[in-house]
Amino acid sequence: MDTLLLARIQFAFTVTFHYFFPPMTIGLAWMLIYIEGVYVRTKDPMYKKMAQFWTRIFSIFFVMGVATGFVLLFAFGNNWSTFSKFVGDIFGSLLAAEGIFAFFMEGGFLGIMLFGWDRVTPLMHYVSTILVSFGATFSAIWIVMANSWMQTPTGYKIIGDGPNKRAVIANLWDIYFNPSFVDRLFHVLLGCWILGIFLMISVSAYYLLKKRHLAFARRTMKIALIAAMTSLLLQLFSGDRSAKVAAKYQPTKFAAMEAIFETQEYAPFTIIGFVDMANEKMRGIAIPGLLSFLTHGNFKEAVEGLNEVPKEDWPYVPAVFYSYHLMIYAWGGMMAIAILGLFFWWRKTLERQRWYLWGAVFSIALPYIANMAGWFTAEMGRQPWIVYNVMRVNEGLSRVVSREQVLGSLIMFICVYTLLGCLFVFLLNRKIQHGPGEYNTALPDDAHYRDPYEEIPNRVES
Repeated sequence: MDTLLLARIQFAFTVTFHYFFPPMTIGLAWMLIYIEGVYVRTKDPMYKKMAQFWTRIFSIFFVMGVATGFVLLFAFGNNWSTFSKFVGDIFGSLLAAEGIFAFFMEGGFLGIMLFGWDRVTPLMHYVSTILVSFGATFSAIWIVMANSWMQTPTGYKIIGDGPNKRAVIANLWDIYFNPSFVDRLFHVLLGCWILGIFLMISVSAYYLLKKRHLAFARRTMKIALIAAMTSLLLQLFSGDRSAKVAAKYQPTKFAAMEAIFETQEYAPFTIIGFVDMANEKMRGIAIPGLLSFLTHGNFKEAVEGLNEVPKEDWPYVPAVFYSYHLMIYAWGGMMAIAILGLFFWWRKTLERQRWYLWGAVFSIALPYIANMAGWFTAEMGRQPWIVYNVMRVNEGLSRVVSREQVLGSLIMFICVYTLLGCLFVFLLNRKIQHGPGEYNTALPDDAHYRDPYEEIPNRVES
């Protein structure tokens, strides 16, 4: 493998590992706003118990996200210094804003959120939770803004020639609100929210299976299932809008997402299939005309194919096609979990459906798959450009970093991240096994809780 491929593998590995954590903090943070808000309004101790438990889970993901995020900054400087120099004037303003609006806000109020339960008033603690949640969201805003500029660059001009060439700001608002930013931000934030919701579903299902913390698990499950249905429906419309934006501003990526090689009317939407690159065909089950209808509002209008651009400007079509459809399949799985869960809850048979509860425990994998597949679609679909139609990936590589240096650092990162991953799993499992009962919150409804699914009227919950 050459230096370019190793550098791409290293960045893909580190950013993928990092992305396990920040989306979860954003999703949990917004659920905490609701849960703690209900506690502040009603003074119901169960909601305080829920907020305390999920705040501790939030803290584990937050620390891991910060620790793994700094590595990406060094990767830009070391392996992609030419790219960093080219976009430095633009990314400098965006990433500086992230530090000011996100990290300062999160760092200033995180201590109160974690340790201030009995030291400040409930209202003050709730305000700190809101501000930490806003800080986490602001971080996503600036990161997505920078990435969206790479997808649909506007508001810049290029100065210099050769190795001294760089992009500078021509219109700051056009850089902020580039054509894909708003739709992609909404799509990403919904993905984060769904991730936090499905962690709550997974943990609640585990407690229901083990007959532990039942009052806590039932209430959390009900909230999470309703939130899951709401967010998944919103994500359906958001995904449709994001695809339309890709079709308009990145037609090559859009064609790769559905493996449309030839511009055609009545373009099909693939249900399941595979890409035959030798014959430049998509083979499988597809609905004729549906892609044209979803893109343009009518079945006949043509969808631009990959044949409109030279092959050297094509992304790797199979990777984009499969990751895009994997994201769709994961959305379908999550929707099935939400619909079945609400149906069983309405029928008051949820706890009898052990097969469903085991599926719900492992359903946490689905939003992770959807989030990762979505980002892989976005990033691989932009190839071979690192800044779309402006700078190629091979042009952004550092000129002085050798193949051996990149390989050595990749092996080091794999070893370090393996240890971090094991530590994270250990800490998360310990918190979940301890459960919400580790917090000294009096809960009268746990003392003599009537289980509607059992004949024993007064069973003490473990």
